[in-house]
Amino acid sequence: MASRAESAERTKQRIRAAAASQLRARLRSDIRLDDIAADAGVTVQTVLRVHGSKAELFRVAFEDLVAEMRDGFTHVEPGEIGAAVRAWFDHYEEFGGVVLISLADEHLPEVAPIVATGRRRHRQWVETVLAPQLRQVATADRGRVLDALVCATDVYFWKLLRRDMGRSRDEAEDTMEHTIRALLGAG
Repeated sequence: MASRAESAERTKQRIRAAAASQLRARLRSDIRLDDIAADAGVTVQTVLRVHGSKAELFRVAFEDLVAEMRDGFTHVEPGEIGAAVRAWFDHYEEFGGVVLISLADEHLPEVAPIVATGRRRHRQWVETVLAPQLRQVATADRGRVLDALVCATDVYFWKLLRRDMGRSRDEAEDTMEHTIRALLGAG
């Protein structure tokens, strides 16, 4: 009985990993259960039996993906602007393409909650990692400066520098760090 339960748990984990892999590549509604089942080495019926629905599978797989994304930011101490910029770029270099696709698809009901979660987490992380510097900004200006910092560290900032302007990663990181420091100094 124990080996059967272990086998079922391994199957469940393979399915979640396959779904997370598909989400990492596309984060879109066009991911088919057939693709996930094939990646996990099971049938679509097994996927549905284990997770109940495509929506539920995507919910748990997205949680796994968010946890993976969050792990990239855990090593940054509040106030370490350079380390924060490197973490943002690590994240955008790996996930930026899929995030941009998701933003383009945010009108879709299955993508909208993912985008909303990403926006909320990004703002929280900006506020957390730059907390020491934000405390130095006048209270009346703090919300406006935080808004500007969220924009200056957004995936579109990365996209403009890396993809549209063709800047090297080092140049783009320097530009983001310079922008952050300028905004904090201007606050």
